[in-house]
Amino acid sequence: MENGPKKWGFQGKQELNAAAATTVRGFLNMLMGNLNKDDSRPVIPLGHGDPSHFPSFATTPAAADAIVDALRQGKYNCYAPTVGILPARRAIADYLNRDLPYKLLADDVYLTIGCTQAIEVVSSVLSRPGANILLPIPGFPYYETCAAYNRLEVRHFDLLPEKGWEVDLDAIETIADENTVAMVIINPGNPCGNVFSYDHLKKVAETARKLGILVIADEVYDSLAFGSTQYVPMRVFGSTVPVLTLGSISKRWIVPGWRLGWLVTSDPNGILQKSGVIDSIIGFLNISSDPATFIQAAIPQIFENTKDEFFSKIICILREAADICYNRIKEIPCITCPKKPEGSMFVMVKLNLSMLEDINDDMEFCLKLAKEESVIILPGIAVGLKNWLRITFAIESSSLEEGLARVKAFCQRHAKKQ
Repeated sequence: MENGPKKWGFQGKQELNAAAATTVRGFLNMLMGNLNKDDSRPVIPLGHGDPSHFPSFATTPAAADAIVDALRQGKYNCYAPTVGILPARRAIADYLNRDLPYKLLADDVYLTIGCTQAIEVVSSVLSRPGANILLPIPGFPYYETCAAYNRLEVRHFDLLPEKGWEVDLDAIETIADENTVAMVIINPGNPCGNVFSYDHLKKVAETARKLGILVIADEVYDSLAFGSTQYVPMRVFGSTVPVLTLGSISKRWIVPGWRLGWLVTSDPNGILQKSGVIDSIIGFLNISSDPATFIQAAIPQIFENTKDEFFSKIICILREAADICYNRIKEIPCITCPKKPEGSMFVMVKLNLSMLEDINDDMEFCLKLAKEESVIILPGIAVGLKNWLRITFAIESSSLEEGLARVKAFCQRHAKKQ
């Protein structure tokens, strides 16, 4: 155009491209792009956290019926209140009140677009000049992304594989300072598949109280525990330290595409209110989007009508899949599993690169595995632990067996010659 400006005054934001590349989706998209299109075998997805594609993990009909009923009522085509509709908030509070020494109220619950928006809320609300947040290694990388976007300094603490992936509490006290605002724990664990004990969570709460920081409890895998350690929600310790619980229906009901999550304040002492955190949460939600109103409206019926048999079936499937995964991994010499998974849908395993030819790190392992075997596994670098792998076992058992057999064949083919 001859009469156009000499230079356009806009351009893309490169920081967003860089941030997207470090998310789980970014890594998985890269691996999918490395698949061999000439391989006629089905792709085995051992890198995702969404088993909803598989028949064994179909959600309960009660959930689908609740959605249909909410739509047919015709009363929920409207905008929802900023914090969510009251019946849904009340139902979530009642659901989370199981075994609590105090009672949550509807006013303690804020509805979000999945658990990811809850992470965005807390990252934004807690950010201020000079502030830092303590994140686990390995962990869920979206916390890193949101912290960077909000200019919230990240400091890392280790989860200790030799201690069943417990939090390194000594490190917490070492890295925290007067500008530390919070620490994040994920229980049941993503990516480790661990479940924290009551005694360990009590120590976490006492450490956070000593340091004057709150605990962000990512419990999106709430109740998906199938080992010897009983699942205990962090909110049990709300009287010791303020707790922000992040959760959703995505994992327990196997409906991640419905995008209904929550942020819940567990703080009977009112510390979050006095510090202005509550007002800031509401302020953030006032300038952001809401979950679909009809999904919110379905929540009370979903919670009321889902039978225990559905939850028991999913736990049984996950337990059997975890057994298969753990046992098959033991057959692969270059991969070590420090602890059998007890919860969530994942396990972390360590690569012994000294046993492999022409593979220098976990990323190269996963790229070549995708190309040669059409198996997708998440490299440990994606969750902060180089030369480890995160394996998902929440798929059909036949596909899991096939996928791990391909991994074994891949490792044998790349094994160093004796």
